[in-house]
Amino acid sequence: MSADQAAPLADRLAWVAVDWGSSNLRAWALDDQNAIIADASGPRGMLGLAPDEFEGALLETIGDWLASMARDEAIEVLICGMAGARQGWVEAAYLPLAEESDVLAELGSRLTPVPTQDPRLQVRIVPGLCQRPNAEAPERLEAGGFDVMRGEETQLAGLMHRHPAFDGAVCLPGTHAKWARLENGRITGFTTFMSGELFKLLSQNSVLKHSLATDEGAGSLSDEGQRLAYLDGIDTAMAAPQRLSAELFGIRARDLLDSRLPAGEARGTRLSARLSGLVLGLELAGATANLAPDSRVVLIGDTALCQRYRLALEHRGFSVGIEANADMILAGLGRIHQARLAASD
Repeated sequence: MSADQAAPLADRLAWVAVDWGSSNLRAWALDDQNAIIADASGPRGMLGLAPDEFEGALLETIGDWLASMARDEAIEVLICGMAGARQGWVEAAYLPLAEESDVLAELGSRLTPVPTQDPRLQVRIVPGLCQRPNAEAPERLEAGGFDVMRGEETQLAGLMHRHPAFDGAVCLPGTHAKWARLENGRITGFTTFMSGELFKLLSQNSVLKHSLATDEGAGSLSDEGQRLAYLDGIDTAMAAPQRLSAELFGIRARDLLDSRLPAGEARGTRLSARLSGLVLGLELAGATANLAPDSRVVLIGDTALCQRYRLALEHRGFSVGIEANADMILAGLGRIHQARLAASD
């Protein structure tokens, strides 16, 4: 172990990166080379906090890192995600897309400072991005409509840090999946698909819940029967997205009438897989409409969810790359941190 590595954490700590989600927050302590020296996480997400509770939740998570710091020392804490939402800690205004600017490169100069009670905390929040319709090119997917993102902009900035001249489609799967188009390292548009939330609503709050599995085996695409049902759902929705509502009720009808389905719990897992395929197929019908069949799509997100997207996209003829969610967040916050330091010199 080097002398630097053996030094107390507070002596090596240069800044703190935080990803604050709706349900959880994650934090990383970094040195002056942007190397991780500690990490922490907790269930104190935005939805469970009032504005005056955020500072306390942050100190619960990273307080041990600051324990030996003098009260007149301050450490930069750079936050992305839902802490900057209107109902979060302090609202960080959305940065609008504009043809003449590179908004991902501007994030470091558009940070929102947050007043704190603890003088050791120098908190700044990364802005989200917003988009308004492009009246001159309504037929282009990347022209998009009214849309917003908060948190994903940092992951895209991380991708640009790793691949500065990236050109192509990027998908960030999640409850509200984001599809972004980047051209030579600049974001030109994005679209949000509520597929994750739609699946949850249909599976838990519609008539379909009586036909679907609820056990831990549901959703395992390593099972051949589930995988085939999932891919058939993808193909069905993409072939005729206008029939989605009918295909959804068809799941209930299949449960009642289709003798080819297995009995017992396997029946429900098979139908759950089909529902997942139908919902994602509807998303892909819109998101990939203007992509060439052999286009490359980069996925950023949770590994298991990205694998579901990968299976569907490769089945439909696309090539796929996957970047880890945390890696892109840290790369993005690191890029923003360095840009802020450069601007302050």
